[in-house]
Amino acid sequence: MATRISHLFKQSFSALRYEPSAKRVRATLGGQPVVDTTHALLVWEPRRIVPIYAVPESDVLAELTESAAEVSRVPEDAKVLTPDDAFALHTAEGTALDVRVSGHAADAAAFRLADPDLDGAVLLDFWAFDWREEDQEIHAHPRDPFHRVDIVPSSRHVRVELDGMVLAESAHPVMLFEGSLPPRYYVKPEEVRWDALVATKTMSMCPYKGTANYWAPASGGKNVAWSYAKPLPESAALAGLVCFYNERTDFLVDGKRLGRPKTLFD
Repeated sequence: MATRISHLFKQSFSALRYEPSAKRVRATLGGQPVVDTTHALLVWEPRRIVPIYAVPESDVLAELTESAAEVSRVPEDAKVLTPDDAFALHTAEGTALDVRVSGHAADAAAFRLADPDLDGAVLLDFWAFDWREEDQEIHAHPRDPFHRVDIVPSSRHVRVELDGMVLAESAHPVMLFEGSLPPRYYVKPEEVRWDALVATKTMSMCPYKGTANYWAPASGGKNVAWSYAKPLPESAALAGLVCFYNERTDFLVDGKRLGRPKTLFD
């Protein structure tokens, strides 16, 4: 019987998962080295949707001491954990550790895993340190080797509405396909009805696309659109284009009205 690949990923979601990385991974705290390794692991604690770096404790250049902070356990019926959820929320067994280098400290920023298959590996809080993969700075979270972003031009006709008002319309959108997320339609700025939107202070960082800025409806409510002014090189085709949440607005694609998908962003 054939098996859908995405179902295999979902079946493992509640397990502690890992994958070795061949990259040289470095982290610093206040400019001081914390780790320099070519034996990093990408680790997904149960119910985390993005990986966190774990490194051999022997490659940690900082002082590690058992932390006085209590390990926060996530209830079994809790939602998935996103990059916005604190590192201190753990779903695997282990011990919280404080990290200290000359003149700097990060309390409970490391976690010694108790799993025998990951013996000697220490998870590090991504947000507590500055990171490089090889010689490139990385932001938001480590890149997932099983996550792909495809950006392709399209001739589909797309119209975006909210409460019956047209927010954008394009006959030549740029489409982005990213993992299990719904297809995203990026349109030119001149195809957007800007008088219906207001810029917000929200910003987000993506390790695949870069830093995004957001807009909300002028009438009020959640952010509905975003744009990457200066995307990362691999996503350069998105520069200056505007995308709307399928989850928060109404889409007509080639004349067919789509339902709003259910995701973490609805």
